[in-house]
Amino acid sequence: MKEINIGRVLIKNRHKRGITQDELANHLGVSKGAVSKWETGVSHS
Repeated sequence: MKEINIGRVLIKNRHKRGITQDELANHLGVSKGAVSKWETGVSHS
């Protein structure tokens, strides 16, 4: 099974659409920090 790196997918598609982390966060109703963590794969759970 192929592993999918969600962070890379988010970054690639966000850049393709020309939107910032802030814009994506506002659209999804989350913090910019959450988007950053998703993209970098960092989680403090």
